[in-house]
Amino acid sequence: MTGATAPDETVIRESVALASRAPSLHNSQPWRWVAEADTLQLWADRARSMPATDHAGRELILSCGAVLDHLRVATSAAGWDSVTERTPDRGNPDHLATLRFHPMQAVTASQRHRADAIGQRRTDRLPFDPVTQWAAIEPVLRHAAVRYDVLLHVVADDGRAALAEASRLTENLRRNDTTYMSELRWWTSPFSSNADHAPEGALLSTSEASRVDVARSFPPAGGGRRRSAIEHDQSKIVVLSTDSDDLCDVLRCGESLSAVLLECTMAGLATCTLTHMTEMAMSRNIIAEIVQTTSLPQLLIRIGKSPGHDQHVERSGRRPVDDVLEFRL
Repeated sequence: MTGATAPDETVIRESVALASRAPSLHNSQPWRWVAEADTLQLWADRARSMPATDHAGRELILSCGAVLDHLRVATSAAGWDSVTERTPDRGNPDHLATLRFHPMQAVTASQRHRADAIGQRRTDRLPFDPVTQWAAIEPVLRHAAVRYDVLLHVVADDGRAALAEASRLTENLRRNDTTYMSELRWWTSPFSSNADHAPEGALLSTSEASRVDVARSFPPAGGGRRRSAIEHDQSKIVVLSTDSDDLCDVLRCGESLSAVLLECTMAGLATCTLTHMTEMAMSRNIIAEIVQTTSLPQLLIRIGKSPGHDQHVERSGRRPVDDVLEFRL
């Protein structure tokens, strides 16, 4: 990249490093970037897929959509606007997007604040206190989603019990799937060689998990009762849905996930993305019935408040930049 018509190598490396804080299934980070001429290309990294968990490969694409939006936020804060061409190579669906850049006249405080939120956000699986100003934040989140042609539905209080029951049923069925369970254990291994996987400190003890009614079941972490003052999770749960499961729709949904999570972070809210219920047709259909939509649910997000100055959630590791970024002359 030249630096005159596109960001220089330093900006690209720093932006990719920050964007890599994007959420992904079990912290798999299934993406790679190629900087070539005046473009930056996003590619899916199928070597980091999880076929037993993510049968259709949708969660891999959702993860890539999230890192794509994170990258745009990062480069904007560095003074570069971008134009995104999604799925530019119909003959190679793993080439998900190409970005072209042009310099901005000035960087706003809002753009810097949003980039700062990338580093502050983390997946929080612990129980939440309720959101006290939900009426104010809900339209902001809807707007963040609709920018990508994604629908955001809020699970009503009277639908929560049905959603929790569907979550439990999904997890009970999965316990009999030995391939799924082996994959889950491998990606949540506490060993240092798997430092880029989901860290043990980000998982829950049996006691902690019992206070969260809608959640994926992980191998229990070490004993503990963090946030013991919260007797049960009081989060709001939102559903992001698309018109179809085609590649571009799912990619856009991942982008909207990034936008919604960053809005929550900037508002001081904690979040936890959930996909276990959209991996199985039965529970996916139940979600659609609960929120009364004919669209296709792609993921759910728990949104709530964590206690002030809470340091209980471990920050997950990330792959080195050189593992995910290639410069081509």
